[in-house]
Amino acid sequence: MTNKRRKRKTTPVRGTITRRWVMNNLGLITLVLLVLEFAFIYAIQSYYYGASQQYLNTKISSVTGVLSRYSQDADMNFSTEMRSTIENFSDKDKMELMAINARGRVVLTSSGFTPADGAAMPDYEDAMEGGDGYWIGKLGDETIMAVSVDISDLSTEYNAIRVVTSLEQVQATLRTYIIGVTVICMGVLLLLVVTGVYFIRSIVRPIKQINATTRKFAKGDFSVRIDSSSNDEIGDLCVSINQMADELSNTENMKNEFISSVSHELRTPLTAIKGWAETMCMEADPDTVQRGVHVIVNETERLSEMVEELLDFSRMQSGRFSLQCATMDVLAELGDAVLIYTEKANRENIRIIYQEPEMLPFVYGDKNRIRQVFINVIDNAIKYSNPGSTITVSAEEVGNMIQVTITDNGVGISAADLPRVKTKFFKANHTRRGSGIGLAVADEIITMHGGRLDITSELNVGTNVTITLPIENHRKNA
Repeated sequence: MTNKRRKRKTTPVRGTITRRWVMNNLGLITLVLLVLEFAFIYAIQSYYYGASQQYLNTKISSVTGVLSRYSQDADMNFSTEMRSTIENFSDKDKMELMAINARGRVVLTSSGFTPADGAAMPDYEDAMEGGDGYWIGKLGDETIMAVSVDISDLSTEYNAIRVVTSLEQVQATLRTYIIGVTVICMGVLLLLVVTGVYFIRSIVRPIKQINATTRKFAKGDFSVRIDSSSNDEIGDLCVSINQMADELSNTENMKNEFISSVSHELRTPLTAIKGWAETMCMEADPDTVQRGVHVIVNETERLSEMVEELLDFSRMQSGRFSLQCATMDVLAELGDAVLIYTEKANRENIRIIYQEPEMLPFVYGDKNRIRQVFINVIDNAIKYSNPGSTITVSAEEVGNMIQVTITDNGVGISAADLPRVKTKFFKANHTRRGSGIGLAVADEIITMHGGRLDITSELNVGTNVTITLPIENHRKNA
């Protein structure tokens, strides 16, 4: 065995909403109820004890008044009258009246029974010292209250009179109140526990379901949904998570379709390049070699455009896409784009009509990116047009903006797909070639130039794309 002790990894105690509620809210409420209960018990006990003391003070004051009159009457024997007053005390059934002599001993009682010598009489001692002469204590198993009054100035034989009463009835009443208040507090606490547990469960259960569902989302399973019938914030959260799952599922599907589409788009030119390269290796005919080289060049250029489009999209996603802006002529870039695709359109029996204006104001922007947008939109118009179709390209100045319009009478876009055509990975028509990110890239480029790319379309009628760019002075002032 080694002398080194292995340190055990301690797992922190997992906190729960229920535990926090019990430790914080329920604990605080219990403490408040206990404080209120003790305050009530103290108040009711003080009230009853105070009332009892006042009652005893009234009785003993009445006796003291009578004795005072006796002491002032020279014809009366004070000792005899003292004995008569004690023995004939009217409330002897409720309390006991005592006379204490000069030596501090009880010599007369209304009950006729003299307490044992040495019995505690703190009230008498307090009265003789000038205090209130009030005491609550135990006499055997019984709780009593005693009040003593100094009468040494009335007689040399007696020091004080004392009245004692039992507090058992008062104690019984207090116990009834204490039990009642305790039952009420327990009822309130039980009600809070029941309602609290119900409330906590109404929160914890959906949260557990949300947790289990989001774990499945993390694993790529977007088929599950959260069931919630509550019309509160939890219900809103569940609806939002379900909507998020729908969007993630749609994005996942579009991403898979994008990968499949890009793979197909890349494979097609590679297949053509490979096929013609093999043919050229076996054929020595100059015409065949020339046709093969032409195809290889065209397909390589197509591959280069696709890769550049993917790189642009990647730069946009990572925030590394930038513009090299300068004063530029929109008509020059639009004319180049039309010229590039005129021959391609003719090969596919599609006619491009370019309504070129004489002059337009300059634009402050990146000419390569603007030309890329024009090429992308014209290429889309050709891809989604059938042989015999016509594509119209026009440009004009509208207010402080330059507006380029590209219209085709091709297959069009459905009303359901139209709002999503500028979304990344989305393809409205999977029978036509394309990656599904061209319009997303084009829209981002135009937006970075302070313009707009608007699309209107009708299925089987055609599509109209309007590109709006601010003129140079307006752009700089903005």
